[in-house]
Amino acid sequence: MPANTDRYESAVARYFEAWNAREPEARAKAVTAAWTVDGGYTDPLAEVVGHDGIAAVIAAVHEQFPGFVFRIIGAVDGHHDTARFSWELVSEDDGSAPVAGSDVVTLAEDDRIRTVHGFLDRVPAGA
Repeated sequence: MPANTDRYESAVARYFEAWNAREPEARAKAVTAAWTVDGGYTDPLAEVVGHDGIAAVIAAVHEQFPGFVFRIIGAVDGHHDTARFSWELVSEDDGSAPVAGSDVVTLAEDDRIRTVHGFLDRVPAGA
């Protein structure tokens, strides 16, 4: 039986909406839509649980990389309650993408994200 790819693509779309939200109120709303209340985010530079912690990590990235947006690379791949995808952080000015990575997410029954395990595949020198 084929996987319900819409489930994974919808969850990942909400994830990118949260990561690309620049205003605090919009970010808080997007994080709430994307993650469960006890949801977590872990990558080599951060480990947080809960909406406030996740929103703070996203805000810090926007402070470090103003004028950049997250974009998916390729397709979302998923099975059971797990999905994986790759992304890059792209400058809206010149199209450069100094940061790229891959994430693995687990979904709750309501299709919101329970956990994210992020991997950084490309980072700028000195970061």
